[in-house]
Amino acid sequence: MTDLVTAAMIVIGDEILSGRTKDKNIGHLADILTAVGIDLKEVRIVPDEEDEIVAAVNALRARYTYLFTTGGIGPTHDDITADSIAKAFGLPCDYDPKAYAMLEKHYAARGFEFSEARMRMARMPVGATHIDNPVSLAPGFIVENVHVMAGVPSIFQAMLDNVVPTLKTGTKLLSATVHCPLGEGTIGGPLGAIQKAHPDTIIGSYPKSGENGGFYTELVVRARDAGVLETVRAEIAEMVDQLVAKTA
Repeated sequence: MTDLVTAAMIVIGDEILSGRTKDKNIGHLADILTAVGIDLKEVRIVPDEEDEIVAAVNALRARYTYLFTTGGIGPTHDDITADSIAKAFGLPCDYDPKAYAMLEKHYAARGFEFSEARMRMARMPVGATHIDNPVSLAPGFIVENVHVMAGVPSIFQAMLDNVVPTLKTGTKLLSATVHCPLGEGTIGGPLGAIQKAHPDTIIGSYPKSGENGGFYTELVVRARDAGVLETVRAEIAEMVDQLVAKTA
C-alpha cells in the first residue's frame, strides 16, 4: 500500500501580501518535501492578524500530516505567530526558559542589551519543542504536527534542514518526460483521456518556447509505481506520434 504523507504551508506576513517582500520559501519547501516523499498539497498566505492565522492553522493541521509556517516569530510588535499558534491549540504563550537563557547569554556575549524586543523571540506555546536555528540562534518550535519557522530564507532553510530528518516520509513520486512538438490545444483531449484512464498518476502539460521562436509542449507524468509510470509514458508517447503523423 502506498504510504502517503501530506503537508501544507502557511506563509505569514503583510509584507508578502503587499509585495514588499517576495517569498522564497514556498519553492524551497516544495523541493525538499518532494525529494523525501511528502506531498505539499496546499499553501496559504495570510496577514499578520491573529484570527486569520488561527483559522488557517486549525484548518490545515487537521487536514494534512504536517503543517509548516514561516514568518512572524521575530522581535517586533507585529510578530504574532507564537501567540496565534498558542491560541490555535488552546495553550498559554510564555517565555520558554531554555530559549530565554540561550538568547540572554548570546546577547551578553556580544555586548548587546537583552531588550524586551529580543526577549520576544523566546516566547512560544508552553510545552513546544525547539527547532534549532544555527544562523541567528532564536529557535523555531513544534506543537504536535505544526512546525513554526522563521521567514528569512537563510534561517528558514537552516531550520528545515534540522526538521526534515525527524519527519515521517512516504513513497517518492517518480517522473518521466515526453517531448511533444504540438500545442496544448491539439493534445488536450487525448491527454485528458489518458489521465482519466490512469487516476493514480499525475500528468502535467507545460508549454515551452524553442530556440527558433517556435513552441512545443513538455509532458510530464508522475507516479509512485515504476511500472505504472512506464505504461503511461508509453501511452503518451504513442499519442504524440499519432497526432504528429496526422498533422504531417
